[in-house]
Amino acid sequence: MQRLRHLIFCLLLVSLPAPGVRAAEGRPNIVMILADDLGWTDLAFAGSRFYETPHLDALAAGGLRLTSFYASPNCAPTRAAQLTGQYAPRTGVYTVGSLERGEASARRMVPPENRTALPPGTLTVASVLKTAGYATGYLGKWHLGTNALEQPTQLGFDEALVTSAKHLGFVTEPPTELPAGTYLADFLTDRALDFLDRHRDGPFFLHLSHLAVHSPLEAKPAQVARFEKKAPAGNHRDAVYAGMIASLDDSVGRVVAHLEKLGIATNTVVFFTSDNGGVGGYVDDDAGTRRTGVTDNAPLRGGKGMLYEGGIRVPTVVSWPGVVKAGSRSTQPALHVDLFPTWCDLAHAALPKGHAVDGVSLVPLFKDPTAHLRRDAIYWHFPGYLEAYGKPGWRTTPAGAIRAGNFKLIEFFEDDRLELYNLAEDLGEKNNLMRSLPDKTAELRAKLHAWRREMNAPMPTAKALAITPPPLPSPAGVPAGRARP
Repeated sequence: MQRLRHLIFCLLLVSLPAPGVRAAEGRPNIVMILADDLGWTDLAFAGSRFYETPHLDALAAGGLRLTSFYASPNCAPTRAAQLTGQYAPRTGVYTVGSLERGEASARRMVPPENRTALPPGTLTVASVLKTAGYATGYLGKWHLGTNALEQPTQLGFDEALVTSAKHLGFVTEPPTELPAGTYLADFLTDRALDFLDRHRDGPFFLHLSHLAVHSPLEAKPAQVARFEKKAPAGNHRDAVYAGMIASLDDSVGRVVAHLEKLGIATNTVVFFTSDNGGVGGYVDDDAGTRRTGVTDNAPLRGGKGMLYEGGIRVPTVVSWPGVVKAGSRSTQPALHVDLFPTWCDLAHAALPKGHAVDGVSLVPLFKDPTAHLRRDAIYWHFPGYLEAYGKPGWRTTPAGAIRAGNFKLIEFFEDDRLELYNLAEDLGEKNNLMRSLPDKTAELRAKLHAWRREMNAPMPTAKALAITPPPLPSPAGVPAGRARP
């Protein structure tokens, strides 16, 4: 009898989680690492033969790659969508600054007003997780408001340190004394490790928002020298940009290694993605053969600021050792608005009442990458202009898009032009099927229009018909399907 009791006691000890580690199916810690302007193929595991990303390669090999994950065509709306779970028509955030970009005489439409900040009182995922008992921290680029009432600590984060848009000689808020030559990616990683040390007993939510690889192009000299010796591969060729990617990769490696050192890696879900596509892949000649930009998103078409795949499809990895199968992939279309409900699902936090959430939880994909998410389409709305880089013309004019299954429709508002692509057969969006598949075109256009009505999405107006644009939506959002006053 005594031997039986001893055996039972030993079995109980074995079944208990180690100190600082909860059961993987409990309430895990959440680490979100957001890159800036990182393209879909800017990583070695995603096909680059010039950039080197051993730590991100390891993260992907040990986790889940979401190969059809999307963002907005530029940074601010992606950040707003991640934090609120809402499409841009609900937040009113479409871009940085104004939607009236470029030469006024070249704009054929008058865009609606653009909101550049999440107003005080906006409910964010940080607010929800904080209420659920999570310690919440934000580090790095914010880009959702500059005054005191628009900062992360006013929108649900317990602590925050926001940094300016430089990789060298940057400043922080709150102010921090920095040794000369401090590199931003390294500094942010140091602060992230400090956060992990202080909150190792969890649960915690850390949002690490890098400026890398956004301009200005600034890399550490040793990294630049390393890539200057390397032959270009395709249109991946810039040594400074490659050095910036290497520092971003080092940051990810240090965070993952620290989670392992603290013994909490198996109870921490790590997300890695980018806020929009890479700055490159822009066609710069009539024949469409010369592509420009600091990088290239090939085989995707276009780049940052466009509704083509190169502007919105972004590299995305989820790692959760012991739960997410190593080396798994999902081709399910997913996007930024899905992160809010995913994080709430992981935290066992109910979605807030009275706050419209446009995304769905991605947790089913963590256990079964072949699972199908319960929705029939995802959407984009960009009612303004983004000028081309370094030459006249546009990256985009006002437009909207829908992806349903393998089909994607883009509608350009100036001239009602439609472009339909089958992404399963034509990832580079070269063959417009609008005329050959009129029924599918009409179906997706009707869905897109119905969605805009549901969202009460503001539309640009032709200059001859320009009227005062409607007011921006309230920060709290409205339930899906209900029109705003």
